[in-house]
This record gives sequence, C-alpha cells and structure tokens, in this order.
Amino acid sequence: MPMDYTAQQNFPTYTTHDNKVRKHLTLEIYEKLYKKVTPNGVTVDKCIQPSVDFTGKIVGLVAGDEESYTTFAEIFDPVLDDHHLGFSKTDKHPPPELDADKLVGGNLDEKYVKSCRIRTGRSVRGLCLPPSISRAERREVEQVLVDALAGLKGDLAGKYYPLLKMTPQEEKQLIEDHFLFQKPTGHLMTNSNAVRDWPDARGIWHNNEKTFLIWVNEEDHCRVISMQQGGDMKLTFERFSRGLKEIEKLMKSKGREFMWSERLGFLCTCPTNIGTGLRCSAHIQLKKLAKHPKFDAIVVGLKLQKRGTAGEHTAAVDDIYDISNAARLKSSEREFVQLVIDGLKKLIEMEKRLEEGKSIDDLLPPGV
Repeated sequence: MPMDYTAQQNFPTYTTHDNKVRKHLTLEIYEKLYKKVTPNGVTVDKCIQPSVDFTGKIVGLVAGDEESYTTFAEIFDPVLDDHHLGFSKTDKHPPPELDADKLVGGNLDEKYVKSCRIRTGRSVRGLCLPPSISRAERREVEQVLVDALAGLKGDLAGKYYPLLKMTPQEEKQLIEDHFLFQKPTGHLMTNSNAVRDWPDARGIWHNNEKTFLIWVNEEDHCRVISMQQGGDMKLTFERFSRGLKEIEKLMKSKGREFMWSERLGFLCTCPTNIGTGLRCSAHIQLKKLAKHPKFDAIVVGLKLQKRGTAGEHTAAVDDIYDISNAARLKSSEREFVQLVIDGLKKLIEMEKRLEEGKSIDDLLPPGV
C-alpha cells in the first residue's frame, strides 16, 4: 500500500455499517496502526476490510497472520473485549484441556438427542492465514496437514480428497454424507478475499468410519470435526481430543505446530473463534419446550446458542434444534463440553416436565 497518503486521507468511510470495528476504530488508533506491517506484510487495512465492505451486523475484523493479533492490538484488543463480553489485556485463556475422562454424564437420552458434533479450527504456525495467504503457502498448509493425517492409525485412519482432483463418484458420496463444503459466500471470506484461487489446495479428509473429519483451507487452515449418531457426547469428545493430539504429535515430528498464544489460546482467522475455537453441539428434539414462550431466553440463560439443523440462520425441522455453547474463549475445551452436556440435560428435563403437563418454573435459569 502506498504510504505517501496520510492516515486521515485513507481512513475508512462508514455509513450504515453496524460492526465492532467501526465502534472501536478511531482516527487516533488508525494513525498509530496505519504504517505498521507484520513480518509477513499484513497491514491493518487488510484486517479491517470486512468492516468496510459489509454493512450488516458483524465483527468486521480478520487476522492475516499470527502476528496480526499483537501488531494491531490497539484494534484487536477492544474488539475481543467487546465480543467476548469481557477479556482485558491482562486476561489469559486457560491452557488446553482435552480429557474426556473428566466429563460427567456424557451419554444423553437418545429419545431427544439425535446426534453429537464437536468441531474446532486450527492454524499452522509460520504461515499466513486465509485473508493474506499466498498460493504457495496455502499449498504448504495442505501438504503439512495431509502428511500428518496420513500417519493416523486405527479408528482414526482415513483418506484425503482434494477438491481439484475429486472424481464424480467421490463428490457424490461426500455430498450424500453431508461432508462436502462449497466455496464460502459469507462476508468473512469474500470481503477479505480469502476465497481466491478456489478450489486450489482445498480438500476434505475423513476416517474410514466417517466419524472424524478435517476440512483443509476453508475458513481456517483446518477445521477438525468429530461426530456421532445418538447421544454419546463423551465418545464424541474422546475421539476429537485423541485425534487432535495425534495430529499435532505427527506435525511436531516434522517440525511443525499449531498457532498458540499463552494469552489468547489457539488462533484462527476470525477473532470470534480464538481460544478453544470449539463448538460442541447436538441435534435435539424439543417438541414441547420449543413452543414455550421463554424458550429463547432459556437457551441464552444456559449460556447456549440455538440454530436450525442446516446451520446458522436456518429454521428447525420437526422441532429439532442445533444447540451449542455460545462462547469460545475463557473456558477450556472440557469445560465447554461439560457446559453443553449439563445444558442439554436441563433442556431434556424441562421437555419431560412439559410432556407430563407440569410446570418448569423451578428449572428456569436465573433471571429467566
């Protein structure tokens, strides 16, 4: 970017924009950050671009590399504090806790819980993140991950399907399995130009049992997903934890590792996904509770989030909802999974009460 213009001349124009960058980015902060560049050449303008190009209600900030979080801390820190409902410059995310044996009551009633899923994002240290990555770096990300995944054994062993070389038969099967991901169209990716060169160096890996899945170079370097039919969240988390540990072990044997910050936890493209990056979810059928006037408030009161079964901004089908943890930061992986287990048990208890025609007033979260 030419630096013969002043920060004031280059300051973004916001009109009806409703995002956290606009809320916190003053001209004074922009002037401090305007000429700063990370070792990989990322500028603050690359990080704030989604806030300029999209007027809807978003965070509006992406990281171009690991160093973006510190080089441009004057904008990242207030946005993090705002989005995560309090995370000061002195706060620290807890260390990883991937121990399924510490979970309590992880097998949920399958009459209500139809499936379980735990996913997270991970980034390969030393390489740019999708908004700033070069074609060569993206191919290196793919190679690092595919090499590690090839070393998985036993129930984790599987196969990688690069999007560029996928056969029609493989594509058909992956669509039927609901595994195939399409070119992202959301503001985070398109407005940061992270989808350029699609589908070069993108692909899907899954184990032979189709219960452990890796997306390569979609919104993050990789998305790691463990899934299970029925209500066994403990088994889902056990596989998730074991797979993550094994992948990182195989990466480290070749001198590579995931991005990790002692303060912020695991780092991803979007600051909403740092910390654990973990989304623990279940598809749960709540025919009675879904019609209760306080249903939405109950979900929020349990520190959970609900979606339709087809993902964000979709509707429930047959009163089946996707229920997950709302936060990603400030608690460990095991704590978030336990929060979801406890919340699902509470929702099931309420559903059973309503089936019996009884009140649930004594079961409501505080303040609901």
